[in-house]
Amino acid sequence: MANEKLSAAKSAKNDEFYTQYHDIEREMEAYLEYDTDVFRDKTVLLPCDDPDWSNFTRYFAQNFERLGMRKLISTSYAPESKKYKYPVQLSFLETNSPHYDSVKTQTHGKIFVLTHDKTGDGRINLDDLEWDYLQGDGDFRSKEVTQLRDESDIIVTNPPFSLFRDFFAWIMESGKSFIMIGNKNCVTIKEIFPYFKENKIWSGRKEWAGGMWFETKNPDDVDKVVDGINMKNVPSIWLTNLDHGRRHQYLQLMTMEDNLKYSRHKEIKGKNSYEQYDNYDAIEVPFTDAIPSDYNGVMGVPISFLDKYCPEQFEILGLTQFGCHDDFPDLRRYNEYKEYRTIDDIETGALGTKTNENAVLIGKGEKKTYYMNKEGRMVHSEYKRIFIRKKQ
Repeated sequence: MANEKLSAAKSAKNDEFYTQYHDIEREMEAYLEYDTDVFRDKTVLLPCDDPDWSNFTRYFAQNFERLGMRKLISTSYAPESKKYKYPVQLSFLETNSPHYDSVKTQTHGKIFVLTHDKTGDGRINLDDLEWDYLQGDGDFRSKEVTQLRDESDIIVTNPPFSLFRDFFAWIMESGKSFIMIGNKNCVTIKEIFPYFKENKIWSGRKEWAGGMWFETKNPDDVDKVVDGINMKNVPSIWLTNLDHGRRHQYLQLMTMEDNLKYSRHKEIKGKNSYEQYDNYDAIEVPFTDAIPSDYNGVMGVPISFLDKYCPEQFEILGLTQFGCHDDFPDLRRYNEYKEYRTIDDIETGALGTKTNENAVLIGKGEKKTYYMNKEGRMVHSEYKRIFIRKKQ
């Protein structure tokens, strides 16, 4: 359901999902626990933000002194440039400013900067933010926002879902540290997965289960209302290249023999062995907690494995249904692999037959792509798998 709603939001060009304060706070605290000086003497940029109301701006402004920051910069898109339009609610800070311009408010982005105690109360916090209009509409790809990116040390944001690929490329080309929100399935994008494989980026502190709850401005796409605020659940995760302790925690796993005897998953318990792929020398492990601790060969695991991935415990070899041949030609053996489950097995949930030989596309359903395999049986494409191997 959440994936359907995200797709609907993309179709409607609704990128206005506002992150809750406690989600930001909990995530940032994980990096501080690992390194108390992670933000000290740093310039933090919050692009794609809405500084008037953003909880990102609020968190970093309120904790500016505690974090020991040098500078906070927050920029926004102009309302007229946003793909999803909704009534603009102006803040007291803007409307009471001497350089407030009713036209520029609609057509220009804004920049908020925090560096010092402007009010003279002896503290640096939200009240000391200074703002002005940007020269352009605030698009992160613009020259002026890119210059702000190059001047910063750490980028933190929840970028527009519809521009995620562009934003990711914009960040990576900068070489800056970052903490950002993305859809769970972004990890399988061919421009993004190689960074996971090379251990250059990883999942953030928050667990993947349950998605994330955001405030939404779209009254037609609401999952629940909390204290009068429209909320929406989206299958989102944090992505980062900053270290935190959770990613170095080893998974506690059972042996293959114990999994086959005691696993809580019916796909594993009671079987004589793990399923073997037809066209690649690896076993199918449909659940991360079912990874056998004593197996040294290659294993195909769900993409949610990245939520628990410890680089000291496992190495990532590749990803199914994923064309990264130019970057990693050694993956050809299984890059074109597609996992299939026979239609006969759909009702029972059994793992079913996997094959990649002579499968012919015959149609697409609402959620599945259907093929005919070499045996003349209709099959549908299954979930992607990450191939891993235990480090020796």
